[in-house]
Parts: sequence; structure tokens; C-alpha cells
Amino acid sequence: MSGGHLRDSASPGAGLAVDGVFWEIGSRVILDDVGVLAPGGTVTGLLGPNGSGKSTLLRVLAGAQQAGRPGSGDAAAPAPASGPDVTFDGADLAALPRRERARVLALVEQDATTDLPLTVLDAVLLGRIPHRSLLAGDSDADRAAAHAALDAAGAKELADREVGTLSGGERQRVHMARALAQTPRLLLLDEPTNHLDISAQLHAMRVLRDLAADGVTVVAALHDLNLAASTCDHLVLLDHGRVVAAGPVAEVLVPEVLEPVYGVRVDVLRHPRTGRPVLSFERG
Repeated sequence: MSGGHLRDSASPGAGLAVDGVFWEIGSRVILDDVGVLAPGGTVTGLLGPNGSGKSTLLRVLAGAQQAGRPGSGDAAAPAPASGPDVTFDGADLAALPRRERARVLALVEQDATTDLPLTVLDAVLLGRIPHRSLLAGDSDADRAAAHAALDAAGAKELADREVGTLSGGERQRVHMARALAQTPRLLLLDEPTNHLDISAQLHAMRVLRDLAADGVTVVAALHDLNLAASTCDHLVLLDHGRVVAAGPVAEVLVPEVLEPVYGVRVDVLRHPRTGRPVLSFERG
């Protein structure tokens, strides 16, 4: 379960498969030979303390950030010919044209902002761009998809608001809606419950479970280990840019795995209705 360069041992099958991801800034290694598997049609939680490399890894997987060359010390250097390998359902994501890749995957980042005077509906309609010709305007089908996405994300009442007037939690729901309107088969999310109150957090995680039930492969970076415990099927734990544990929830969320990474004492209980782990923490 643990080790410096552990490889996720889930069955590859359909889904996301990643191998050999490196990223450095100066002499600081952010991602160190990361290999990850996210089984198809499941929710995979990407866990780890601040600075463990979760956000960087998601951006590399989405093609928004290019992986660095190991040992170069240059985060902007092109990746070596030997890697990284990022495939989804057997297809090389890096080899797909940008527009085609946008029909396959969507990325929901933390605190994405815009200075453009967009209404929420217009912002969500941006998720439909990969599905229409370059010069086409919004169709009735696009608008129907956008409204359905807003409803699913719990943001339908925001449709006519300007994005710049929204609170952090409202913006987070709109980012989710934009990604849902994109109808991806692979959804990557960086802290999707950021800024949300408890009810909205639970709603967001329910949306992810429903997507997985419909066959979407979901990978979400999460800070809240109890949300991960109650929602995820599979977990990947990063520490200092390396995978230190990966597997089913019940195998990763155990004291011997979590305590060295987070530096806290962990007690694991069982939820009386679901049987899933419930974690309690004390300073070590």
C-alpha cells in the first residue's frame, strides 16, 4: 500500500490510466513519477495534504499544463518522448485534437474567475462549444442542455445573474454546471466542494455519484476525507508529489496509511447506515 513510487494497482480496464508524470519548479519536485488508475464509471478521490501535487496533476491530465522533464528543473520544459502516458478508455488523450479532447473530458478548477460581463447562462453555454461548429450560435438543444446542467448543479435560480456578482459558493456551482453542459465522459474536479456549505457539498457529491452511475469516470481532488469516505469508490493518496497509497476506500482510509501523511492521529469508525468509514482526527 505504501512506498516512494507506488503504482496504483487497480485493474486498468476502461477508465483513466496515467504513468510517468513529472513536474518540477526549480529544484522543487511537485510530481515525481506519478502513476494513477481511475476505473471507468466510478468516483476516484485524489487525496493529499496541501502542496502534495493534486491540482498540478489534474491540470496535466486535462492538458492545461504540460508535464516537465525529469531532472530538468524546468517546469516549462517539454516532456520526454517516453512520457507521461495519459490514456482514457485506451485512447491517448495528449494525441487528441483540443476540440475532440474537450468532448471527452472537462476540468473544474478552483476559483476560476472571469472579468467578462457574462450571465451565468452564457458562462454555462461555453461548455457546449466543443459540440457545435465553430461559427454556429447557441441552438435550442444547447440552451436546453445548459438549463439542465444548471438544474443538476443546484444553480438554476442563478441563470440570469452576472457571474461577477456571485459568491464563491455560487461560482463553484456554476463551474460545475458548465462542466456538466460539456457532457464529458471523463470529469476532473479540483476541490469541487470549495466555498460550499454543508448542504451544497452533499448535493455536489451526489451529482458526482449520479454521473458515475451513468458511466462517467470522475476524478476529484478532495481535502475532506469524510466526504471522500462517503462518496468515492477508489482513492489515490499523494504526498510530496508521490503516490503513497491507492485502492478501495476501506484500504486507504486507515490509520497506518493516513497518520504518517497528515501527521495526525486517526480513528476509523463505521457509519451505522452505510457501513462506510467515518474518520476522527486528533493532533499527533
